[in-house]
Amino acid sequence: MVIASIADQITRTVEGVSDTLSAPFSDPVIRLGVTGLSRAGKTVFITSLVANLMDRGRMPQLEAAANGAIRTAYLQPQPDDTVPRFRYEAHLDSLTSATPEWPGGTRRISELRLSLKVQPSGLLAGMSGPRTVHIDIVDYPGEWLLDLGLLDQSFAAWSQAALARAKGRPGGEDYVALVAGVDPTVKLDEPAAQVLAERFTAHLQEAREAGFSDCSPGRFLLPGDLAGSPVLTFAPLPDGRYPRGSLGREFERRFESYKRNIVQPFFRNHFAKIDRQIVLVDVLGAIHAGPAALDDLRGAMARILGAFRPGRNAFLSRIFQGRRVEKILFAATKADHLHHSQHPQLTTITQALLREAKDRADFAGAQTGAMSIAALRTTVEQTVDHRDGPLSVVRGRLLENGKQAAFYPGKLPDDPAQLLSAARNGSDSWLDADYSVMNFAPATLTRRPGDGLPHIRLDKAAQFLLGDKL
Repeated sequence: MVIASIADQITRTVEGVSDTLSAPFSDPVIRLGVTGLSRAGKTVFITSLVANLMDRGRMPQLEAAANGAIRTAYLQPQPDDTVPRFRYEAHLDSLTSATPEWPGGTRRISELRLSLKVQPSGLLAGMSGPRTVHIDIVDYPGEWLLDLGLLDQSFAAWSQAALARAKGRPGGEDYVALVAGVDPTVKLDEPAAQVLAERFTAHLQEAREAGFSDCSPGRFLLPGDLAGSPVLTFAPLPDGRYPRGSLGREFERRFESYKRNIVQPFFRNHFAKIDRQIVLVDVLGAIHAGPAALDDLRGAMARILGAFRPGRNAFLSRIFQGRRVEKILFAATKADHLHHSQHPQLTTITQALLREAKDRADFAGAQTGAMSIAALRTTVEQTVDHRDGPLSVVRGRLLENGKQAAFYPGKLPDDPAQLLSAARNGSDSWLDADYSVMNFAPATLTRRPGDGLPHIRLDKAAQFLLGDKL
């Protein structure tokens, strides 16, 4: 294991040296990682970002678009032939058809290369022609990112933490009761092992549906071709000494195999090469799910950031330490579900929710930011009469029946401590408020030539993540 770790480090260092030495003689490349937990809107974000970089009429806060420095944008074949291509054209068709629909969510890693012709500004403007900047967008499930935290855990430590979390979550008590009647020292029986893995996976699925964020191991929820394989057939067990050939010893071995064969290759081949990262967060969904779900989201975001190696990409540090993430943006999605008057509160809550994670990144040298966005705007704002006076609402087409409806989710507090204190204290519900969510369908779009998809602050997010390179 030690030799393998040393070999991995040498490989990453050699790759860093190669990338650094070749950079002055090749077009600059930005590797942008896009992640978030389930239903945070990763697929829509990437589709809208690419569409709005290709047609920049709605991107005034992206300086290179506003001043005309970006001359043109076009898609090119991605550099990695072994990674599936992000299905941009199919997703764009889903969002812009006469009967628009949400595209399917992220279930595996994918990649897309967007190339920009950019005219240099300043002293170099009159001395050179446009240069090409490649943006390699890497889309991957946030559940996989949570798995990186398993690398530093033993099977016993993971089991203890997983069983403790399960006791307060949907389906968790049933699994804890089931495993309490299991003797992990008995000889391995494969059908019994499969039952335990299936019941634990069912608990993770129920917890995710209830709004909980930390539902690892992530491949249990998104198994793909690994469904039913031994590497996904394990579950947490009570701590103890497991004799050779026992159920406990085999689960321990499979846990280590999961880390070695699933988690480590993802880190080595994809995650460790990212320069910029956006983490999409469904803060409104967590608030609606209640204090426990909001506190779980806070903890999950802190653990996610622990997987990064943030810091500035100085020339020598890239040679000797490999790449480091330079910028990390935490973006609260679905801002179009709120009237714009509540957007500052949503951003403030996001900043407070991610304070622990953000402070870690700032301390290590990475530039971080938090904002509220909507990669695709689905609503319009209205003011309606209410018994207590005018009420600021949003109106959109409901996903379940296609009818138009006005929606008011509840007033977010100006002081985020009102939510976070209740979340940390383990309250069952919000004491003096009720927050609701509504599922809106994409609106039918009418676009002028040169306009991308309608959004809220996508251009500001792009400026933060990419602006200094353009």
